[in-house]
Amino acid sequence: MELRHDPMRWQPAPDRSPEPWPPGLPGGLQAGPGLPGWLEERLFDQRIVMIRGPLTTVAATQVAAALLTLDATGPAPVQLHVASSAGELGAALSVVDVMDSLAATVHATVTSEAGGAVLAVLAAAERRSAYRHARFKLAEPRAAGLTGTADEVAAAAGQHLRELEEVVLRLVAVTGQTRSRIEDDLASGRSLSAAEARDYGLIDTVVGDDARGPS
Repeated sequence: MELRHDPMRWQPAPDRSPEPWPPGLPGGLQAGPGLPGWLEERLFDQRIVMIRGPLTTVAATQVAAALLTLDATGPAPVQLHVASSAGELGAALSVVDVMDSLAATVHATVTSEAGGAVLAVLAAAERRSAYRHARFKLAEPRAAGLTGTADEVAAAAGQHLRELEEVVLRLVAVTGQTRSRIEDDLASGRSLSAAEARDYGLIDTVVGDDARGPS
Protein backbone atom coordinates (compact mmCIF):
# COMPACT_ATOMS: atom_id res chain seq x y z
CA MET A 1 0.00 0.00 0.00
CA GLU A 2 1.32 3.41 -0.92
CA LEU A 3 1.25 6.02 1.85
CA ARG A 4 0.38 9.50 0.65
CA HIS A 5 1.36 12.67 2.46
CA ASP A 6 -1.64 14.80 3.36
CA PRO A 7 -0.61 18.47 3.61
CA MET A 8 -3.73 19.16 5.72
CA ARG A 9 -2.61 16.83 8.44
CA TRP A 10 -0.10 17.62 11.22
CA GLN A 11 2.46 20.30 10.48
CA PRO A 12 5.32 21.37 12.73
CA ALA A 13 4.38 24.37 14.86
CA PRO A 14 6.16 27.59 13.98
CA ASP A 15 9.12 28.49 16.14
CA ARG A 16 7.79 30.87 18.79
CA SER A 17 10.90 31.01 20.93
CA PRO A 18 11.66 34.54 22.17
CA GLU A 19 13.98 36.71 20.18
CA PRO A 20 17.45 37.03 21.72
CA TRP A 21 18.12 40.17 23.73
CA PRO A 22 19.85 42.92 21.79
CA PRO A 23 23.58 43.08 22.49
CA GLY A 24 24.40 45.09 25.61
CA LEU A 25 21.00 44.71 27.26
CA PRO A 26 20.46 42.66 30.45
CA GLY A 27 19.93 39.03 29.68
CA GLY A 28 21.81 39.17 26.38
CA LEU A 29 23.60 36.04 25.32
CA GLN A 30 26.72 38.07 24.67
CA ALA A 31 27.63 41.52 25.86
CA GLY A 32 27.86 43.99 23.01
CA PRO A 33 30.67 46.53 22.68
CA GLY A 34 28.36 49.46 23.29
CA LEU A 35 25.77 50.53 25.83
CA PRO A 36 22.03 50.86 25.22
CA GLY A 37 21.20 54.25 23.76
CA TRP A 38 18.99 55.27 26.68
CA LEU A 39 21.80 54.53 29.14
CA GLU A 40 24.36 56.48 27.13
CA GLU A 41 21.99 59.46 27.14
CA ARG A 42 21.49 59.24 30.91
CA LEU A 43 25.23 59.06 31.50
CA PHE A 44 25.86 61.98 29.15
CA ASP A 45 23.22 64.04 30.98
CA GLN A 46 25.16 63.36 34.18
CA ARG A 47 28.38 64.52 32.45
CA ILE A 48 29.83 61.01 32.50
CA VAL A 49 32.06 59.75 29.69
CA MET A 50 33.22 56.14 29.60
CA ILE A 51 36.32 54.43 28.21
CA ARG A 52 35.48 50.75 27.84
CA GLY A 53 37.71 48.17 26.22
CA PRO A 54 40.82 48.87 24.14
CA LEU A 55 41.29 52.57 23.43
CA THR A 56 41.46 52.55 19.64
CA THR A 57 41.60 55.56 17.35
CA VAL A 58 37.85 55.29 16.74
CA ALA A 59 37.10 55.05 20.46
CA ALA A 60 39.41 57.97 21.21
CA THR A 61 37.62 60.11 18.63
CA GLN A 62 34.28 59.37 20.30
CA VAL A 63 35.65 60.10 23.78
CA ALA A 64 37.21 63.36 22.58
CA ALA A 65 33.96 64.46 20.92
CA ALA A 66 32.01 63.76 24.11
CA LEU A 67 34.49 65.68 26.26
CA LEU A 68 34.46 68.69 23.94
CA THR A 69 30.67 68.70 23.79
CA LEU A 70 30.30 68.60 27.57
CA ASP A 71 32.95 71.28 27.98
CA ALA A 72 30.97 73.55 25.67
CA THR A 73 27.82 73.13 27.78
CA GLY A 74 29.30 74.41 31.02
CA PRO A 75 32.22 74.47 33.46
CA ALA A 76 31.03 71.68 35.76
CA PRO A 77 33.52 68.80 36.10
CA VAL A 78 33.30 65.90 33.66
CA GLN A 79 33.40 62.40 35.13
CA LEU A 80 35.57 60.01 33.11
CA HIS A 81 34.97 56.34 33.96
CA VAL A 82 37.81 54.07 32.88
CA ALA A 83 37.60 50.32 32.27
CA SER A 84 40.42 49.72 29.79
CA SER A 85 43.63 47.77 30.19
CA ALA A 86 45.26 48.70 26.90
CA GLY A 87 45.12 50.98 23.89
CA GLU A 88 46.98 52.65 21.10
CA LEU A 89 49.52 55.18 22.31
CA GLY A 90 48.58 57.75 19.66
CA ALA A 91 44.89 57.37 20.48
CA ALA A 92 45.53 57.88 24.19
CA LEU A 93 47.60 61.00 23.60
CA SER A 94 44.89 62.44 21.36
CA VAL A 95 42.48 62.19 24.30
CA VAL A 96 45.12 63.74 26.57
CA ASP A 97 45.47 66.71 24.20
CA VAL A 98 41.72 67.31 24.39
CA MET A 99 41.70 67.01 28.18
CA ASP A 100 44.52 69.56 28.42
CA SER A 101 42.48 72.01 26.35
CA LEU A 102 39.24 71.81 28.33
CA ALA A 103 37.99 74.60 30.56
CA ALA A 104 36.08 72.06 32.66
CA THR A 105 38.12 69.80 34.91
CA VAL A 106 38.10 66.04 34.38
CA HIS A 107 37.72 63.65 37.31
CA ALA A 108 38.70 60.10 36.40
CA THR A 109 37.48 56.96 38.17
CA VAL A 110 38.88 53.53 37.36
CA THR A 111 35.91 51.21 37.64
CA SER A 112 37.62 47.90 36.87
CA GLU A 113 41.05 48.22 35.26
CA ALA A 114 43.50 50.63 33.72
CA GLY A 115 46.78 49.92 32.03
CA GLY A 116 49.15 50.55 29.17
CA ALA A 117 48.55 53.70 27.15
CA VAL A 118 45.34 54.41 29.09
CA LEU A 119 47.50 55.41 32.06
CA ALA A 120 48.40 58.57 30.15
CA VAL A 121 44.72 59.51 30.07
CA LEU A 122 44.40 58.78 33.77
CA ALA A 123 47.43 60.94 34.54
CA ALA A 124 45.91 63.87 32.62
CA ALA A 125 42.85 64.02 34.89
CA GLU A 126 42.62 66.67 37.60
CA ARG A 127 41.43 64.11 40.15
CA ARG A 128 41.88 60.37 40.05
CA SER A 129 40.14 57.64 42.02
CA ALA A 130 39.32 53.94 41.73
CA TYR A 131 36.94 51.38 43.14
CA ARG A 132 38.42 49.03 45.72
CA HIS A 133 38.72 46.03 43.41
CA ALA A 134 40.09 47.92 40.41
CA ARG A 135 43.40 46.73 39.02
CA PHE A 136 46.27 48.63 37.41
CA LYS A 137 48.86 47.37 34.94
CA LEU A 138 52.00 49.41 34.45
CA ALA A 139 52.89 48.24 30.97
CA GLU A 140 54.84 49.96 28.23
CA PRO A 141 52.51 50.79 25.33
CA ARG A 142 53.59 48.86 22.27
CA ALA A 143 54.21 50.43 18.91
CA ALA A 144 51.72 49.61 16.20
CA GLY A 145 52.92 47.51 13.29
CA LEU A 146 55.58 49.49 11.49
CA THR A 147 55.79 49.11 7.74
CA GLY A 148 57.45 50.96 4.90
CA THR A 149 60.98 51.78 3.95
CA ALA A 150 63.83 51.60 6.44
CA ASP A 151 63.76 55.39 6.81
CA GLU A 152 59.98 55.38 7.40
CA VAL A 153 60.22 52.64 10.01
CA ALA A 154 63.05 54.48 11.76
CA ALA A 155 61.06 57.72 11.79
CA ALA A 156 57.98 55.96 13.18
CA ALA A 157 60.07 54.26 15.87
CA GLY A 158 61.55 57.60 16.85
CA GLN A 159 58.08 59.12 17.11
CA HIS A 160 56.95 56.25 19.31
CA LEU A 161 59.90 56.76 21.66
CA ARG A 162 59.11 60.48 21.96
CA GLU A 163 55.46 59.72 22.75
CA LEU A 164 56.47 57.08 25.27
CA GLU A 165 58.76 59.59 26.97
CA GLU A 166 55.81 61.99 27.31
CA VAL A 167 53.80 59.26 29.06
CA VAL A 168 56.70 58.56 31.41
CA LEU A 169 57.10 62.25 32.29
CA ARG A 170 53.38 62.60 32.99
CA LEU A 171 53.46 59.59 35.29
CA VAL A 172 56.51 61.00 37.07
CA ALA A 173 54.69 64.30 37.59
CA VAL A 174 51.51 62.81 39.08
CA THR A 175 53.05 59.99 41.11
CA GLY A 176 56.19 61.62 42.45
CA GLN A 177 58.13 58.48 41.55
CA THR A 178 61.53 58.76 39.92
CA ARG A 179 61.83 58.42 36.18
CA SER A 180 63.95 55.30 36.50
CA ARG A 181 61.34 53.71 38.78
CA ILE A 182 58.54 54.43 36.31
CA GLU A 183 60.57 53.11 33.38
CA ASP A 184 61.50 49.93 35.28
CA ASP A 185 57.90 49.28 36.32
CA LEU A 186 56.62 49.83 32.79
CA ALA A 187 59.26 47.48 31.41
CA SER A 188 58.43 44.76 33.94
CA GLY A 189 54.63 45.10 33.59
CA ARG A 190 54.04 45.72 37.30
CA SER A 191 50.50 45.14 38.57
CA LEU A 192 48.92 47.17 41.36
CA SER A 193 45.76 46.92 43.42
CA ALA A 194 43.70 50.06 44.02
CA ALA A 195 45.31 50.59 47.42
CA GLU A 196 48.77 50.05 45.95
CA ALA A 197 47.99 52.47 43.12
CA ARG A 198 47.01 55.08 45.69
CA ASP A 199 50.25 54.58 47.61
CA TYR A 200 52.16 54.70 44.32
CA GLY A 201 50.52 58.03 43.44
CA LEU A 202 48.54 56.91 40.39
CA ILE A 203 45.26 57.80 42.09
CA ASP A 204 44.29 60.10 44.92
CA THR A 205 41.59 58.07 46.63
CA VAL A 206 39.96 54.64 46.71
CA VAL A 207 36.18 54.93 46.55
CA GLY A 208 34.59 53.61 49.74
CA ASP A 209 37.69 53.62 51.89
CA ASP A 210 36.53 56.63 53.92
CA ALA A 211 33.48 54.68 55.06
CA ARG A 212 35.56 51.57 55.87
CA GLY A 213 38.34 53.34 57.68
CA PRO A 214 42.05 53.33 56.81
CA SER A 215 43.33 50.37 54.77
